[in-house]
Amino acid sequence: MEEFERQERDEIFSKAVRAGKRTYFFDVKGMRSGEMYITVTESIKRFNQDNGRFFYEKHKLFLYKEDFDKFANGLEAAIHFIRTGEALPDEISEDFSDEYCFVDDVNKSQSEI
Repeated sequence: MEEFERQERDEIFSKAVRAGKRTYFFDVKGMRSGEMYITVTESIKRFNQDNGRFFYEKHKLFLYKEDFDKFANGLEAAIHFIRTGEALPDEISEDFSDEYCFVDDVNKSQSEI
């Protein structure tokens, strides 16, 4: 019972976004210090062939306040690239500490390690 009350107190805001077979949950939670953070959960309904039952596969990301701007900038850059096929102009990407990289560059650098 105490654990349930703690979870209820810690969750401040929640928004569910249904997108096809997936549901994304954006939850704002509070820490004892009074700081808040966001959890983004992707939930996918799956079927277990062995027992004939449905279950939810979940993936969770924790995002802390000090990372909000960099995360938002990175997400914006990725969405912009998908929509336009181009990286954002340099003046917009100056906030990034890392440069843009493409999958071939990442695979190449990982294989060199």
